[in-house]
Amino acid sequence: MAYIDTSSMTEYVAEQPATSPAFRSVRRLMRRKLAVVCLIIILALYLIGIFAPWIAPYGYAEQNLDASFQGPSWEHPFGTDRNGRDILSRCIFAMQTTVAITLATVATGGIMLPLTLGMLAGYRRGWTDSIIMRTGEILSALPGLPMLILITVTLRPRFVGWVENLEDKIGTNWFTDTGFADFFLIFFVLSLFGWVGGARLIRTQVFTLRGADYVTAAESFGASTPRILFRHLMPGVMPLIVVGLSAALGAIALAEIGLTFIGVGIQPPHPSFGALIADGSPRSVFENHPQLLLIPGGVVCLLILSFNLLGDALNDVLTSRNR
Repeated sequence: MAYIDTSSMTEYVAEQPATSPAFRSVRRLMRRKLAVVCLIIILALYLIGIFAPWIAPYGYAEQNLDASFQGPSWEHPFGTDRNGRDILSRCIFAMQTTVAITLATVATGGIMLPLTLGMLAGYRRGWTDSIIMRTGEILSALPGLPMLILITVTLRPRFVGWVENLEDKIGTNWFTDTGFADFFLIFFVLSLFGWVGGARLIRTQVFTLRGADYVTAAESFGASTPRILFRHLMPGVMPLIVVGLSAALGAIALAEIGLTFIGVGIQPPHPSFGALIADGSPRSVFENHPQLLLIPGGVVCLLILSFNLLGDALNDVLTSRNR
């Protein structure tokens, strides 16, 4: 019987770094130059939005009627609007609006609700699955944009009244000054309709994972439903969440911009790319001052394109058939 010296093999294996699947996925993603560029663009724009009060050279509502419709200059690199407000500063604060709406909506309608409801429906099945999926089917059967407009228009006056009453009781105008009512209402409406598609995908994946040996073993040891869902099943559906996040962020940003463009989203004086595009879209304004439309429109196109390209790259990296 031949003797095989395994000492060198053991040393070789020990020297190899132990990498997790997440680390390997990140490494594959970093090899895609276009995905890295898109990721840098998204992070840069989001950091600009987060630090808007410290980056913007002017306030978003700071007016100078003597400087109305000025062209690009050292003082105003992107020019001014009809009220003499600095376009660069308003774009920076509009990015802050996009950051706040997208992150809040994704945290609930893009992660928490679809993850929890999708895993619960796929694991428990029966009447739990029926209730969750029938509710999702009702919401998805409704026309998306008209329902968003209808709910926003009908709820906004009542919700603003509640906020004003609360401010009178606690003696502060913070909610009105920060535009909390508009932000919360848009976030609520987008979350209400945004969880259905993700929940369906996660439910289907959980159907497959439910019969796995490690899930059966956890059940035999008496593990609770929350422990099985979030400890054993969640790692198997996380690639779906990660891939969906990029598309969800772009879709949410576009929805908020669209609602504001038609006048039912974020209300003045708080800036939004939808309002900036609406201000620059009239023919007379565009012919004489094209930067008022091209600059905010260009930022929106760059952001949405980056989200879409990054989502394609994540899908290629994380889906099992491309590993």
